Amino acid sequence: MEIFKVEKATLSSVDDLKAYHAHIRPFVLQRLEEFRETWERGDEAVFEELVFCILTAGASALMGLRGVEALRPVLWSATAEEIAQRIHFHLYPAARAQYIVAVREVVRNELGGRLKAWIESWRGRDTRRDACVQKFKGIGYKEASHFLRNISFRGYAILDKHILRSLHAFGVIDSDRPPSTRNRYLAIEQRYLTFAHQVGIDPDELDLTLWASRTGMIVK
Repeated sequence: MEIFKVEKATLSSVDDLKAYHAHIRPFVLQRLEEFRETWERGDEAVFEELVFCILTAGASALMGLRGVEALRPVLWSATAEEIAQRIHFHLYPAARAQYIVAVREVVRNELGGRLKAWIESWRGRDTRRDACVQKFKGIGYKEASHFLRNISFRGYAILDKHILRSLHAFGVIDSDRPPSTRNRYLAIEQRYLTFAHQVGIDPDELDLTLWASRTGMIVK
């Protein structure tokens, strides 16, 4: 996957935000289209995205990408020990390896490999995300939102540190501390969605825009 590099930006006003969004929007739309294509590629691509989100949690998107590249040839066959060796550069190789093996066994044995069908069986947006949190070890509300967005389910807030800091800077939330409960996550998400509506930017585009303004990258 190509990493789109853009200039960082200090967004001091809504006008700054709108101008920055307009400037980088072609890259944002291309990334969102790639998320749709991931879903269309099938169950293995969706599972790989789930692994990416497990590796990203508590680390970074770039580390998640590096981990997936290292694991792709053996993702369905490696033991936890082999996975940990391949992602030795990760902050938590052993723990993430255990999560990946546990999730792989759920997908293979409980879901019969039909990950897409299982995801589609949950009709409500909150119900679908709750199901992912409950079913997949190593996935909380942030990464469940991240996973679903990355396979083309729209309208979730991915409340990582960059988004929380941006929301705090715009006065949308009182603190940039990560939400510690489901109810707190949903409350901040609602504020995020309201803010997106107020500024006239699609919520999924807003996420990538705010993230890019602080990192200089559009990843996923």
